[in-house]
Amino acid sequence: MKFVIEKLSKKFEKKEVLKNISFTFESGKIYGLLGRNGAGKTTLFNCVNRDLKADSGHFFIHDGNKEREVAPNDIGYVLSTPTVPAFLTGREFLKFFIDINEKEIKNLKSIDEYFTMMNIEKEDRDKLLKDYSHGMKNKMQMLINIIAQPNVLLLDEPLTSLDVVVAEEMKQLLRTIKKDRVIIFSTHIMELALDLCDEIVILNHGVLEVIDKKELNNTEFKAKIIHALSEEEHG
Repeated sequence: MKFVIEKLSKKFEKKEVLKNISFTFESGKIYGLLGRNGAGKTTLFNCVNRDLKADSGHFFIHDGNKEREVAPNDIGYVLSTPTVPAFLTGREFLKFFIDINEKEIKNLKSIDEYFTMMNIEKEDRDKLLKDYSHGMKNKMQMLINIIAQPNVLLLDEPLTSLDVVVAEEMKQLLRTIKKDRVIIFSTHIMELALDLCDEIVILNHGVLEVIDKKELNNTEFKAKIIHALSEEEHG
């Protein structure tokens, strides 16, 4: 399966954030989307998720010899700041999500099996989500996307504010679920992308560029990448 972005552009007033981007992502890989803060990574995700209307561009799923436009249930989106209903318990939230999506969920497990998968302790499963830590809310947001099994999973800086243990758990989980889907992992931290991702893509001045991970061992090449991630826009 391949996820194809074709001629995607987005402008805010006079600033062209995304410039006629065309790119093909392959399933079974975690792509590290690198870019400095403000480079347009979240704008790219919001356009793909159709939370933001692009000025131009199309998105396709290639599966074998078939090509079709991306449907809403093809895309999963995990935000950097997790959004969960504070008035529900963790168990109620999962039950509600499963109940409304049951027909589409493949290989449905029990709620407690899903909690165990995310290392959420038994005493926390019936607590209100408003009392969950940031890391636990992030786990719940990730979990509903794992249950839904979208073809394309967008992760917008999901590990940046997590403690070391939770972040490592999340990285291991992503490695286990990447087989049948495209995972695009947005970050401005190069070391994190190198550790987790199979492919590195840089969003710089509105354009996507593939970076050979082997080249990043070259000090001069690495310095150029760091410059691209840290420079300010002019004009």
